[in-house]
Amino acid sequence: MRKFAALWLAAMILAVVVGGCSGKADGPKGQEMLRARSARPSGAKKVLLLVADSLMYQSIDLGVRSNQLPTFKYLIENGQYFKDVVSAFPTMSVTIDSTIVTGAQPDRHRIPGLAWYSAEERRVVNYGTGPMEVLRTGAAQVLDDLLIHLNGKHLNAELRTIYEDLAARGLKSGSVNGLIYRGKTDHALTLPAAVRLPLGKPRTLGIKGPDLFTFGLLSNPLDGMKEVPDGIANKLGFSDDYAIETVQYLVENDRLPDFLYVYLPDLDQRLHQKGPSDQEGLRRLDGRLRKLLRAFGSEEEAKKRATIILAGDSGMSQIHRAGSQPVVDLTELLRDYAILPPGRTATDREQIALAVNETAAYVYSLNSGPFLDELAERLHAEPRIGIVAWKENDWIRVKRGGVSGELKFKKQGDWTDPYGQTWSWQGSPEALDMKTERKRITFGDYPDALQRLFSSLHSHPGKFLVVTSLPGYELSGAGSPTHIGGGGHGSLHRLESVVPLIIYGTDSAPNVHRLVDLKSYILGLFPDRASPSVR
Repeated sequence: MRKFAALWLAAMILAVVVGGCSGKADGPKGQEMLRARSARPSGAKKVLLLVADSLMYQSIDLGVRSNQLPTFKYLIENGQYFKDVVSAFPTMSVTIDSTIVTGAQPDRHRIPGLAWYSAEERRVVNYGTGPMEVLRTGAAQVLDDLLIHLNGKHLNAELRTIYEDLAARGLKSGSVNGLIYRGKTDHALTLPAAVRLPLGKPRTLGIKGPDLFTFGLLSNPLDGMKEVPDGIANKLGFSDDYAIETVQYLVENDRLPDFLYVYLPDLDQRLHQKGPSDQEGLRRLDGRLRKLLRAFGSEEEAKKRATIILAGDSGMSQIHRAGSQPVVDLTELLRDYAILPPGRTATDREQIALAVNETAAYVYSLNSGPFLDELAERLHAEPRIGIVAWKENDWIRVKRGGVSGELKFKKQGDWTDPYGQTWSWQGSPEALDMKTERKRITFGDYPDALQRLFSSLHSHPGKFLVVTSLPGYELSGAGSPTHIGGGGHGSLHRLESVVPLIIYGTDSAPNVHRLVDLKSYILGLFPDRASPSVR
């Protein structure tokens, strides 16, 4: 019983780390702070990228109109504000962060979602979708996947992250609590006793990251220099307060690297519980942004010293209340097949595997399992299912709930979408709410749908379907967390896929409004080479 309690605590801690999409460090980190300090002249502007999980333009606009968000209002009126930026798919933080940091879609960076099936290892990889799934998968396995394999093995080693690109230019970079952090510099994660003892893990894990690296309590470079909120009440440092106070210290002590990525998880955690119409989390974020700006001395001084980019990573849709049967149980829909249990390695017996990502899921056909079109028909018959898509030779087939007909499409052809990508297609464009006229494709409820579905279906080996729920519903598997009456994301729908972008401190604007293009925009804000150190 005692061991179970310890494992439960470990699972809860892991869930905290990844929920916005979860020992003290060894000694003072003065050397790390000096190593990360920019080598450019003191007047050279820094770039801060703040990613607020589940930040939505609809909520910002409402709060600004009602005079509840003075900092957002100031940034919008004195900067640039875009409300049509398209996220990655599935709209889950780990996939989106990989897309931002690599500047590539999942077919290239190879992180398909928070949960996915590895054909090589014959198991479902789960980075921590929820406490019950952590326990069923095995807390030790989730810990290894999250802290070791995600950046060190699963993320495509042939793609350079923004941290690696900046290092090649002689520029300094940092990450505050970002899940995707691979860089050139050696760091250590220090595991709390509550995690390492029941799981039999070493006290420290070596990782590669940017010059400055914080990961909550597991890696705190301010240890011995500043007290930051990293206790249990502040989610072991995986909180907005920890992140903002860390940045405040760097600003006030002139320790900012040339580029700093800052992940802000609190809004997402609140909206999952309260639903996307809740404004309290956004008001709290507004206050934290004000603190950050004033760390520079004033808003105008912040504009002189830094370019500040604030982005959402995904939207969120309102999940219906219990009486509307909002949870689509995939294990029940597919009960006629032998389903791979969580935490198990597939054998010849299992026919399918499920990897649920809230309002999206992967459904895999294993061994001599069912044909994909058979599975697709079964799922498409459920009225709460939205999109069902799968590969068939060079083509991708798509069905949508409530729409007759089917769309088939493939890369390259005579038809061009708003992002300059070309396609061939057959059948019913209504399956993806597309308009097709004069060799031009425009998107409705599913922005950049062709590329995002193509990318997801080519993100990892295997025979599988991509499935999403209709807005208002979410998918579940064995132990998947649900958000009845709250908010959910994961799907291809614009409610969960279109995010805001606010840029303060430069007139330079991104040419393309997608998160995948943000990396190239940020790199363009820097010179090709860093200036030599001023001594």
